[in-house]
Amino acid sequence: MADLDVLRSRWTRTLEGARGARAGLPDPVPYADNLLARWQEPQRRYHTLTHLTAVLDHIDVLEEYAGDPDLVRLAAWFHDAVYLPDRSENEERSARLAERALPEAGVPKDRTAEVARLVRLTTGHDPAADDRNGQVLCDADLAILAAPPSGYAAYTAAVREEYHFVPGEAFRAGRSAILRQLLDLPRLFRTPYGQEKWEATARYNLAAELEMLSTGAERAE
Repeated sequence: MADLDVLRSRWTRTLEGARGARAGLPDPVPYADNLLARWQEPQRRYHTLTHLTAVLDHIDVLEEYAGDPDLVRLAAWFHDAVYLPDRSENEERSARLAERALPEAGVPKDRTAEVARLVRLTTGHDPAADDRNGQVLCDADLAILAAPPSGYAAYTAAVREEYHFVPGEAFRAGRSAILRQLLDLPRLFRTPYGQEKWEATARYNLAAELEMLSTGAERAE
């Protein structure tokens, strides 16, 4: 269970780091509460406060690889702030939310633009070779793929719950396509830490899930 007070404190530190210590800036807490409410919406099963906390924790681990860790953390807060499982434009709407909220909260325009760019990057998780901020955010977001067996099983179950409205056969086909797309990538993770610590386990998990989905499809025939 996520500790809301801890998350509010983490948000406040990050926002203050991104906007600087200037007088007359808005109170960070209302912005935190708005985001926390979004992350607790009832349609969410995987994209919850637990996921947000995990991404923030992984950014802490990868911080040394980022060009500006505070902006990466802000992007983590916003990257699934708008989330409806049956919609395809969640990342774009989340980026637009950041573009509206952050200037009002006192973040300069150029730094807001970087946060919005990072949020949009999570659509495909394909940062450029010189995109240090993007590499850290994408690695942190995908780190769940390298979870231990029980954690990975919980992740896949939560994803299926979010897509409960999709019939079994269609879900297996769509999920299998995503898994194959990931496995076809030369590298899942772009930071040195991710490549060393997470890559092999993540590929094992993805391949095992793909095999399970294929077996399930055969049994359903």
